[in-house]
Amino acid sequence: MLTRRHGRADITPLSPFREFQDLYDRLDRLISATMGEMVFPRETTTPWVPFADVCETEDSFVVEADLPGVTRDQIDVQLTDRELIITGEVKEEERDARMHRRTRRTGEFEFRTMLPGEINADQVDAKLRDGVLTVTIPKAQAAKPRHIQVST
Repeated sequence: MLTRRHGRADITPLSPFREFQDLYDRLDRLISATMGEMVFPRETTTPWVPFADVCETEDSFVVEADLPGVTRDQIDVQLTDRELIITGEVKEEERDARMHRRTRRTGEFEFRTMLPGEINADQVDAKLRDGVLTVTIPKAQAAKPRHIQVST
């Protein structure tokens, strides 16, 4: 498995297929913004990846995923070992009008990340506020840094 390192402790699995899908989605949005409509039909079987930040504090790992227009009933958060998986689906609204431009994402979404340290899975907290899902995963007691007094 390939990994991508963004910082000292941030390791995320690199999936070439997921990277190509993200590139395809960005190109699709660019063409749609330029031409005013969807030129390439979006595959409904491949989930899109929401934009997200993964950061580490002294006590926990924090994941913030952008999910505008998504309700908490449309989100599923799972933690398996050290892998955080956020999935769900944004239903497309039925309209009685002809669509001229479409840039908002609909359909199934999925975000996965491997957390770079030991975690306390029993105290995970997930909150959705203003279209941002914030998942806080506390570090295991053994993974927290300890201050060691230096003596002479």
